[in-house]
Amino acid sequence: MAYVAVKGGEKAISNAHRLLAEHRRGDTGITELTVPQIREQMRLAVDRVMAEGSCYDADLAALAIKQARGDLVEAIFMVRAYRTTLPRFGMTHAVDTRKMSVQRRVSAAFKDIPGGQVLGPTFDYTHRLLDFKLMAEGEEPLAPAVQSEDAAIQELPNIESVFAHEDLLEPEEPIADQTDEPFDLTREPMAFPAERDQRLQALSRGDEGFLLSLAYSTQRGWGSTHPLCGEIRMGDVEVEFTPEELGFPIVIGTANVTECQMISNPRGGLTSPPRYSRGYGLTFGHNERKCMSMAIVDRALKDRPDQGERPAFAAQDEEFVLYHSDNVEASGFVQHLKLPHYVDFQASLQFVRKQQREYYAEVAAREAAE
Repeated sequence: MAYVAVKGGEKAISNAHRLLAEHRRGDTGITELTVPQIREQMRLAVDRVMAEGSCYDADLAALAIKQARGDLVEAIFMVRAYRTTLPRFGMTHAVDTRKMSVQRRVSAAFKDIPGGQVLGPTFDYTHRLLDFKLMAEGEEPLAPAVQSEDAAIQELPNIESVFAHEDLLEPEEPIADQTDEPFDLTREPMAFPAERDQRLQALSRGDEGFLLSLAYSTQRGWGSTHPLCGEIRMGDVEVEFTPEELGFPIVIGTANVTECQMISNPRGGLTSPPRYSRGYGLTFGHNERKCMSMAIVDRALKDRPDQGERPAFAAQDEEFVLYHSDNVEASGFVQHLKLPHYVDFQASLQFVRKQQREYYAEVAAREAAE
């Protein structure tokens, strides 16, 4: 849809595009920001665009951020639009995060978790003070970080193995009547009630801010959970694919992902032994806040009517959460209000004017009668 009614028509739109390009470039006396610079130095923004854009390509995500002038939701929209033009030649196997080449791995529940804590790159211990040295011209070389002997560990046991011998963590139940291929939200419309694969897909590419607010709401009383971070890990996993001509899986690359296991209130006691409940999160890239929020909301969504518990809060309502977590769709619905609605408004305006005339006529009639 275009602003065809704006004075100047296509010429005005063309000028708007040129103005956009000028504003995107900014002061030409300053060196232009390159896609590799964005990819390497704004990696957390790139990772968010890849995750919510449903496309693992750091260069495309960096390009979209540059083109969108740093508007991450707009960049996510562009990446999704581009992804729909790509052919799909098959489905990879599920990644095994237990074999992750770990760069960061912490647990808030277990101080001495098997394999140890690996702090990795994190803001958790910074003072959140502006570092004005970053504004200085020229860059001093950084001293390399000190790597511990454990930093080279390729595989670390996950939180399930900690509880395995005592059976204290609820197991992940396989989906009934699961086909060879999981639900694909990029190709199929949302359906309710949503199975776990659809739900986790929607949460994984859902808006970080929306999921963060929902997760926060459950911690403040608008939910039945007070979670603990059993484990959060970030690192590279191998991606396997089975070509038809070979008939056996081969590694086609690696992907950097963040995984979170949240443990929460014990459940059971009637038909099953009491166990900690859990929520799960997995996203592309280094996305800890999003991944943790996803895991908390996933746990909240387990309180479903078909399990005897009616949703009492927003984070427990499956349709509310899944329908409104998509920032591309939400942005479209909000921003389309900027487009011409002249006919709609004129119809509404005539109706209100008619109501107003009738109101004053009725008031005048009452006053005359008195």
